[in-house]
Amino acid sequence: MNNKISFRVWGRQALFTDPVTKIGGEKFSYQVPTYEAIKGILKSIYWKPTLIWHIDRIRVIKAIRTQSKSTKPLDWNGGNTLAIYTFLQDVEYQVEAHFTWNENWEELKDDRNAGKHAAIAQRMLERGGRQDIFLGTRDCQGYVEPCEFGSGKGFYDEIDNLDFGLMFHSFGYPEETGNHELVSRFWMANMQNGIIEFPQVDDESRLKTRFIRKMKPEKPFKRGENVKPVEDEAKELAL
Repeated sequence: MNNKISFRVWGRQALFTDPVTKIGGEKFSYQVPTYEAIKGILKSIYWKPTLIWHIDRIRVIKAIRTQSKSTKPLDWNGGNTLAIYTFLQDVEYQVEAHFTWNENWEELKDDRNAGKHAAIAQRMLERGGRQDIFLGTRDCQGYVEPCEFGSGKGFYDEIDNLDFGLMFHSFGYPEETGNHELVSRFWMANMQNGIIEFPQVDDESRLKTRFIRKMKPEKPFKRGENVKPVEDEAKELAL
């Protein structure tokens, strides 16, 4: 199945955080992107409920540098508060990913045309994404373009191994897992010669899963009603 994509993503700054720190207070970025953050970038490039994006690996191109800044985020009780955010500075990554069908939406089985989805995804990538690209948060604008994974020189190419400890991986939503619950996944992250190979979401040997709460899919998807057929999208793009 023609379901692979590779691209370069970069930006002036990034903030990849543990979801626990999303609710407020000081924020300190992970040293490298999370699986969930890269998946969000892919969804901004191209996404439909027919498919699920899977991140295979990323390559860190530039040196990991941080910078702390004073900010005035909104306070839960109204107004603004003072906080220190520590961002990654001048980031660049290469990403390799693929998609599979979301088998939980039987109503969309007629929309499973790998060639057309792959062609649309590539066209959207060439245009810089269907939606704005953010690197962990809306404060950090990102940019994408097609690339060959492994091309060019990376800062960590000659460094055999770097360990990042226990790191947030992704959320498991009922729309994708088929289970009426929301879970979070963690893993012991490491990078070898500048490349991080992510465990896939069903790799129980490498992922630690935590139940968060019961949760049901937000709404049903129906082809031709709230999901435009992929053939129509391809015609609009002359693919």
